[in-house]
Amino acid sequence: MVHTYEVLVDIKEFADKTDNTYQRGTTRYEIDAPSKEKADGMAFQKAKNEHPHGTEYDVRVTRLLK
Repeated sequence: MVHTYEVLVDIKEFADKTDNTYQRGTTRYEIDAPSKEKADGMAFQKAKNEHPHGTEYDVRVTRLLK
């Protein structure tokens, strides 16, 4: 059975490799998956695709929506 999970991903993104300036933010996703573990992995991949310069991704499934 597939459920919809709310997943928050904290992302830390550096401006470039030679600079210590970075941006930090949180992105919210609604992920349809059969388990929390799958939702976690799917959100991680989605965040990496949307923020390819990210260096740190903190993924957490916060609640079951439906």
